[in-house]
Amino acid sequence: MGPTVFLRRLRRIAPRSDGQSDAELRERMVREQIESRGIRDPRVLDALRRIPREKFVPEEIRRVAHGDHALPIGAEQTISQPYMVALMTEKLQIEPHHRVLEIGTGSGYQTAVLAELCHRVFTIERIAELSRTAAQRIEELGYINVEYRIGDGSRGWPEQAPFDRILVTAGAPAIPASLIAQLVPQGVMVIPTGGRTRQEIRVCKKTGPNDYEVTESIACSFVPLIGEEGWEDDLP
Repeated sequence: MGPTVFLRRLRRIAPRSDGQSDAELRERMVREQIESRGIRDPRVLDALRRIPREKFVPEEIRRVAHGDHALPIGAEQTISQPYMVALMTEKLQIEPHHRVLEIGTGSGYQTAVLAELCHRVFTIERIAELSRTAAQRIEELGYINVEYRIGDGSRGWPEQAPFDRILVTAGAPAIPASLIAQLVPQGVMVIPTGGRTRQEIRVCKKTGPNDYEVTESIACSFVPLIGEEGWEDDLP
């Protein structure tokens, strides 16, 4: 679905700006979509207030950037719903000293949220154009604690491992063993797993070299994780 068609479908549910500034729209987004649903981590909430979400979507759909929905960003990829970004970030329980691996740079919005919260972000994107655009946006906002890689995110970034936290922003058929192996002891990974179009968010805590505990969260729908330890191809 192209951005223009998506925009027409969203007109009835898009938040009305009523002359509000982007900062006011972000505050409204946090208050009505995120705090009201139980997200309480003040660092996560502050990051979502500060980061200009509107700069991470195509120009033609910026008027709905703060709405309660995912949006297309090109290359058949999406920027996640604000609440989903907040939920997954809060479940990571990020500390300022952490090194975080992100699988699926996408628009770069989630990357910027992570960069606000941790010491260093390592982010992998398989689509080169998205990676380059995201890096430009993030650097323009002044973040200098992000490293980028283009490649198969399902295998992680072993040269930079181990990581305190791993966030996967695409749906996997199962939990990739390579990613578990790249966590520190007691490290946490948040990942959607299930089918190609419907998944559940799972929080994995590493308890041994190859062992981990899993708790389930909510149903979700992410684009598929394509790669050696993900889905084999990008076909529907």
